Amino acid sequence: MATGETIVQADGGPEAAYVPDDARGRLSAWTTRRWLRVGVSVALAVLAALGALGIWALDRSGSLTDQLVDQRSPALVNAIRLEAALVNQETGVRGYGLSGQRQFLDPYTQGLADERTALGRLRPLVQGDARARADLDGVVDAAAAWQGLIARPVATAAATPGEPVPLATERADEGRAAFDRVRDALTGQQEHLRQARITAGTQLDAAVRLRNGVFTAIAVVIVLLAVLVFEGLRRGINGPLERLGTEVRQVTRGRFERPITATGPADLRRLGRDVEAMRRRLAEELSFAERARELLDEQSAELKRSNAELEQFAYVASHDLQEPLRKVSSFTQLLQRRYGDQLDERADQYIAFAVDGANRMQTLINDLLAFSRVGRVHNQQSTVDLERIADATEEALSVALEESGARITRDPLPTVVGDATQLGMLWQNLISNAVKFRHPEREPRIHVAARRDGDLLRFSVTDNGIGIAPEFAEKVFVIFQRLHTRDAYPGNGIGLAMCKKIVEFHGGAIAIDPGYDSGTRIAFTLPAQQDESESETETETETETETGPESGTAPEPAAADADGATREPRP
Repeated sequence: MATGETIVQADGGPEAAYVPDDARGRLSAWTTRRWLRVGVSVALAVLAALGALGIWALDRSGSLTDQLVDQRSPALVNAIRLEAALVNQETGVRGYGLSGQRQFLDPYTQGLADERTALGRLRPLVQGDARARADLDGVVDAAAAWQGLIARPVATAAATPGEPVPLATERADEGRAAFDRVRDALTGQQEHLRQARITAGTQLDAAVRLRNGVFTAIAVVIVLLAVLVFEGLRRGINGPLERLGTEVRQVTRGRFERPITATGPADLRRLGRDVEAMRRRLAEELSFAERARELLDEQSAELKRSNAELEQFAYVASHDLQEPLRKVSSFTQLLQRRYGDQLDERADQYIAFAVDGANRMQTLINDLLAFSRVGRVHNQQSTVDLERIADATEEALSVALEESGARITRDPLPTVVGDATQLGMLWQNLISNAVKFRHPEREPRIHVAARRDGDLLRFSVTDNGIGIAPEFAEKVFVIFQRLHTRDAYPGNGIGLAMCKKIVEFHGGAIAIDPGYDSGTRIAFTLPAQQDESESETETETETETETGPESGTAPEPAAADADGATREPRP
């Protein structure tokens, strides 16, 4: 291969052509649009040139045909007619000159008329041909000379019928010589006209052959252009696209490590590079996802281990920790009863502190256990009638309600899907907080509102108690966060945190209404239940209510009292 040249292979097949390196560099920057634009322009230019040549060939053959049909052949025919007219004149004059009878002049008279007709038709036909005009002028001059010398004088001379005309006899030799000159002029004229017609026919044949050749070439060029266009599209577009599609399908089958090669025009190579960049990005994302999955599996295993440890801790807290606390409380109380009269007032105070601390520790452990079990132990999703849950909650809190003089009103409560035990804990904590944090100067008034908003049920528990300052609206839902001392309001700071956990476990949200300043309004949402048959709803809610707060599975009153939603009186 010559220096500075390289082999261009449009489709990766056999060697196509030798192209200089600089030319290949220029052509490699061409896009599909540019290739098509240049190809179409070249094809149109070639077809335009061939079309112009074809039009010229058609015009040429048409012109020669018109010349042959409308000029050459009629000119020869009228020249022959002119000869016949002059021969008729000579025959009539000669017959009259020999016989002296006037009837022999009829051919002469008719010949004069035919001569005028032939000349009238012949002159326009030879107008554009100088040689033909000269030949015609020669014939006309020779005929005029003969007619002036013989024809008209003899035809007008008097004669005796049956006897020769004397003038004709006298000028017989001159007449023959003059008419011979006419014949020679006619022969020359006709010979020239025949040659002109033959030449025109030859030119017409050549023009027809050229025309046919041009249109054959046009047809061949069109076929070649079609083949070139098809082959160019196959090599430059279809081939690279098919290879790109094949390699992309390999990637879609999971072979992300297979590189994608870019071939073809510049824009297709850009497309191939973009797809290759996308493949590399997908491979990186897949590798990252695989590492993330492995990390997630490790974290899942760690979470399972942590949950197992939490279960173990809950078991220890519910059994092993409470047993020593019960012993401390019991024996401390026994010590107080047996030796109470032997101890001083300060010792009795110390014993009371110990008993109270043990009781509060036991209550805190129970509340922590209840908080940890939300969404983990109690997770029996079923249809729950909130009316019955509310009734059971009021019955469980009946003593506190009676002592405080609280009055509860509520809207008709709907049926939801959830865990009956957890929802019972939710209502019990909200109602008990509203009673516990009542205003000292007025009786508690509590209203429970409920309405449907699309796919959500919106609830609110409104009281006329001491209220919560807006800056503490988020803090009260954090576990162990208290706004008051235990002497002012008892509790462990877990109640509202447990309510938040229960509501969020059921797919809702809970918050303090900052726009309400006549007490406290706690608003929360729960997903609305899909329409079901009334009989199924009643049956399921009856079963769930029987296992709810009334049957002893609801949280103990201590859990309801252990509320972190302690409130700060508004100024």
